[in-house]
Amino acid sequence: MSLFVYWNPDLTAFGFVRWYSLCWLAGLLLAYLIVRRLYRQQGIKAELFEPLFVYCFVGILAGARLGHCLFYQPGYYLASPAHVAEMLLPIHFLPQGGWKFTGYEGLASHGGTLGLMAALWLYVRKTKVNIWRVLDNVAIATPATACFIRLGNLMNSEIIGKVTDVPWAFIFARVDTMPRHPGQLYEALAYALLFFIGWAVYRKRPARVGTGFFFGLCLTCIFTARFLIEYTKEVQEAFEASLPLDMGQLLSIPFIALGVACMAGGRWMKRLGAEG
Repeated sequence: MSLFVYWNPDLTAFGFVRWYSLCWLAGLLLAYLIVRRLYRQQGIKAELFEPLFVYCFVGILAGARLGHCLFYQPGYYLASPAHVAEMLLPIHFLPQGGWKFTGYEGLASHGGTLGLMAALWLYVRKTKVNIWRVLDNVAIATPATACFIRLGNLMNSEIIGKVTDVPWAFIFARVDTMPRHPGQLYEALAYALLFFIGWAVYRKRPARVGTGFFFGLCLTCIFTARFLIEYTKEVQEAFEASLPLDMGQLLSIPFIALGVACMAGGRWMKRLGAEG
């Protein structure tokens, strides 16, 4: 047992801000800096970049929140107008009356991806930048953001893994005393590796930006990693126990298929984007 990692960090950093929030902000800031650099390297006007961060932030947050509520807990959040309000607002209504501020407890990466895609579509309609160029540039940065989000989950001791006896197992003190797979850390490391791979490919083949290749690479690699790492995790909701695959795996399959299609049909995607 001495080999295991006893995990019980403070939820807040510096006594006033949650580590989870800091990780989210760090991931978004890193993506902001990366995409800004890509825009400059590709000669895209600075004024076309500035609105991008706002679109992405709102799209990711709204999509991640709605995705969690509708994919994982629809029975609760659709049960009453009060619960619908909880889905949209960072509050929880108390049984005895009144409410308390909770923040958005529950964010789903699949929903965040859908929200991001919708936000980028709106951004493209506004700025007229080629949609495949935008998708590819954002996709190059996305794994870095995903890495920090999973580190935030680790700091929160959430999305825990199954019980195991591997020497690097974590004992999540806020959950129980059993050694478990650190699934959040597995994902964070996988996404960090995917970022460096994607960046290396971009440095070697920058002309592929705008073909949909990097968008496809990002979707395929991230959600394949997610699909495989799910085997080390506990199910998040009870209904998943009766499914042949858990919800995270089922939701990953369409993204993997879309990613493969984008990589395979890059030239066709580029022509389609140019015509649109």
